[in-house]
Amino acid sequence: MKNTTLCYIEKDGKYLMLLRNKKAVDENSGKWIGVGGKFEEGESPEDCLLREVFEETGLTLTEYRFRGIVTFVSDEWGTEYMHLFTATGFTGEVCACDEGQLCWIAREDVLSLNIWEGDRIFLKMLLEDRPFFSIKLCYEGEKLVSVDVHPM
Repeated sequence: MKNTTLCYIEKDGKYLMLLRNKKAVDENSGKWIGVGGKFEEGESPEDCLLREVFEETGLTLTEYRFRGIVTFVSDEWGTEYMHLFTATGFTGEVCACDEGQLCWIAREDVLSLNIWEGDRIFLKMLLEDRPFFSIKLCYEGEKLVSVDVHPM
C-alpha cells in the first residue's frame, strides 16, 4: 500500500494538468492527471503536497484545500490511498517537469482529456464543489469495475 497526494491547481478558470509521458514505467503513462506524488517518511499529507507540487511545478502553494481521500484498488498496481487537494493560491512560475508535460487546461475541458475513468468521477465532485468525501475505485487493468462513494 502507498500513500500519495494529488492536487488540482486552479488559475483563471483552468487547472494545471500533467500529461504523464516521460517515465519508462508509469501506471499513469499517457494519461492526464493533477500534480503530486508519494509520501516520504514522516510526512503529513500537507507536507507531501507542498513538497511534490514544488518539485513537479516550481510553484509554492499558499492557499489549498484538502478535498477527499481516494482509495485505488488495482489488480496490477496494488492499493493506493490518495489525499486529494485543490489549490487556488501560489507563488512562483511553472517550470519543466521531469515526469511529463504541464499545461493549463480550462476546467470545462478537463473531463474530455485522456484521464482515468475513476478520475472523471472525483473531478466532477470537485467541479461541483462537493464537501469532503471518500471514494473507493477498484480497477482490473485499466477497467473501472466498482465505485463506492462516501460523503462526509
